[in-house]
Amino acid sequence: MSDQKVSFGKLFWPSFVAVMIAGLVSLILFFLVLGGVIGSFGDFGPEPLAIKNSTILQLKLTGELKDKSDESLDIANFQVNRSVGLPDLLYGIEKAKTDSKIKGIYLELGGLTCGMGSAKELHDAIKEFQTSGKFAVAYLSGEYVSQTAYYISSAAKEVYGFPSTSMEFTGVGVQMMFFKNLLDNLNIEVDIVRGSNNDFKSAVEPFFRSNMSDSSRLQTQALLRTMWRTMRNDISLNKGIDTVTLDNHVDSLHILDCESAYNAKLITGLRYRDEFMGLLKKKMNMEQDAELEIQSMEKYALKAFSDRQLLVKRQKPNIAVILAEGDVATSGDGVSSASICRLFQKVRNDKNITTVVFRINSPGGSALASEEIWREVSMTQKKKKVIVSMGDVAASGGYYVATPAERIFAEPTTITGSIGVFGMIPYTGKFMENKLGITFDRVRTNQHSLTSLNAKLTPEELSVIQGQVDKIYTLFLTRVSEGRKMKLEKVAVLARGRVWSGEDALRIGLVDELGGLSKAIAYACKTQSAPKVIYYPIVKKNTLSEIAEMIEQQQEEEEETSVKMDVAIPAELKAIYARIKKIENMAGIQMRMPFEYIME
Repeated sequence: MSDQKVSFGKLFWPSFVAVMIAGLVSLILFFLVLGGVIGSFGDFGPEPLAIKNSTILQLKLTGELKDKSDESLDIANFQVNRSVGLPDLLYGIEKAKTDSKIKGIYLELGGLTCGMGSAKELHDAIKEFQTSGKFAVAYLSGEYVSQTAYYISSAAKEVYGFPSTSMEFTGVGVQMMFFKNLLDNLNIEVDIVRGSNNDFKSAVEPFFRSNMSDSSRLQTQALLRTMWRTMRNDISLNKGIDTVTLDNHVDSLHILDCESAYNAKLITGLRYRDEFMGLLKKKMNMEQDAELEIQSMEKYALKAFSDRQLLVKRQKPNIAVILAEGDVATSGDGVSSASICRLFQKVRNDKNITTVVFRINSPGGSALASEEIWREVSMTQKKKKVIVSMGDVAASGGYYVATPAERIFAEPTTITGSIGVFGMIPYTGKFMENKLGITFDRVRTNQHSLTSLNAKLTPEELSVIQGQVDKIYTLFLTRVSEGRKMKLEKVAVLARGRVWSGEDALRIGLVDELGGLSKAIAYACKTQSAPKVIYYPIVKKNTLSEIAEMIEQQQEEEEETSVKMDVAIPAELKAIYARIKKIENMAGIQMRMPFEYIME
């Protein structure tokens, strides 16, 4: 019998695969057993989030606040990444108002960034909470407090600050990025096609200008004035300081930290953290050596919202809220026509649903996707009432999809309108040849058989594209005219790609009423004697993430952080990267607002 040599690979790989399979099976069994053990404690142990008597809710937001909640499991670190949405927070604050176990809310907002519309809704919810007789108190601490964080905090009757914490109080402004000089240096040309008379449609200006046009500057200045006026007037009312004085503080850069804010009477007092905690104990009539019962507002809101949705789902809901946030596209994570259309079909075919609240937070995007969503909203409106709630922005395609609704709500600071259309065709032939040394040759059967970014469009081809853009723009005008019951000629004057604040949109007839999501839902609830509200899309909990949440041991600050943030990449680079990805995803003719903004 001869000796046979067996290679290392033949021994190693089968063993390795076997070990991996065994390990995977063991891991699955572990989680199943662990889940069973945890479940077996259900009848004996406390709820995952047990609220005790005399609890204070701490609202501590960092990062970007959005409409939709999100939850994901970080397998590598076996921890849950969770972000809480504005609707969840609003419901949580509303529930806390009547929850006998909750005595008050304290705000410590940190590095929050959000649109002015979201800030206004959160601000108003805190003010409304205090009408119950319960307290709301804010604490400004950390390295830096943004103007938006202070604005929301100012809704609390008492605001305290760490003495040396820096504070922003400078008014509002935007900065826009222009790429024309870069494109010139690279020998890249861009053909811009806008709807006729779309002189305000400045979304494409960065690609053929190096600064803002007069039209763009005019509409942007009008928006910023409305935002600052709303913020300033609310602060004036909250703190009893006249608006002229507030403007003087801003123009003179008087407010640099919490100490100067206290001297200007913007905050109630200066406290170190132990002193602030002592103040909370006094409010609770507690001894100074006693321990406060503080619970995360975000966790409370998520639990309350989730429990309510599970209950409503069993009770045959009669009002549906559809959340649409992000760029309008045929697919993807934003306002995807594929998913939004399915949701409208679902609620339209649900005999129990009588009213739909369509929450829009979108700067627009694909003209095709906008038309697809418009069709579903229009068909739903013919069978049931559709009420639109506009968030921070509902412009261009975001306004297009709102036009069939029976009633439209917007915050005074909502960015809306931007009724216009554009197309953008880059020409990279000179760049490829002059910068990279690459040339192209072509063979075709007919004059227009081949289109390429490396072949410049002829005047005839540009004319054809202009005709298509004008056709879609005319359709846009018609949709607005029919939806708003407004003469086409009047719509044409208001359109031209111009953006409007919600306040101005009410004046010119593009929206019906000022107010946020809560007000729109309250309006919808009038149609039912016993309203039961269900939100779509439903955020489904992951079993593994529930287990991970129960066993993960993180620092208290990390547990209370409500918004995921990746601090490894500078914000400026992330913004540029996001802009590039957005440009890459643009296909076909676009309905987009002229610029992007976020309030800090």
